[in-house]
Amino acid sequence: MNQSQVAKMLGMSQTGYSKYETGENDVPTGILIKLADFYGVSCDYLLGQTDNPKRNV
Repeated sequence: MNQSQVAKMLGMSQTGYSKYETGENDVPTGILIKLADFYGVSCDYLLGQTDNPKRNV
């Protein structure tokens, strides 16, 4: 998926989403959770705190 597609899924602009990827803006918790749910991974995995993408359920 490209930035525009991910941004649309999140209900935001491509420019706003690109600022998360470049580190210009921090990712809000709600967006982080939506991304983790969408990709089926844990928030820790997205944040680089683990190499294991699996969620603890």
